[in-house]
Amino acid sequence: MADKFQAIPIPTPETQHFWDAAKVGELKLQRCTVCAHTYFPPRPFCPECASRDVEVYSASGKATLFSYVINHRAPKGWDAPYSIAVVALDEGPRMMTNIVDIEQTPEALELDMALEVCFEQVSDDIFLPKFRPAGGAL
Repeated sequence: MADKFQAIPIPTPETQHFWDAAKVGELKLQRCTVCAHTYFPPRPFCPECASRDVEVYSASGKATLFSYVINHRAPKGWDAPYSIAVVALDEGPRMMTNIVDIEQTPEALELDMALEVCFEQVSDDIFLPKFRPAGGAL
């Protein structure tokens, strides 16, 4: 479990399914059954057409690195440097996250590199999705 100070997400009825799945190592997304739009973060309606006919499904956990910055000035309890990234999930949505299990340098963090989800336990109930190079740690 993380021993650094950080804000811990508080699940709501609309996001509980996401956090329950993360706790068992699954990444869940939502898809509109009317217009087929897949989206993140979780919400009870489609951001594309406003339909409330949405379904929750398991994502592949695969992504590519879309954008990132490397933070060299870490808050108390954090190790610097660390990346703050946007990944493009194979299913379409983009997600803000951290890239882990790789050197935190521009030479190592290549745009469009293949990634896979992993989860970091930050409390008894919250597991944060992070991403690492596809195939595991380098």
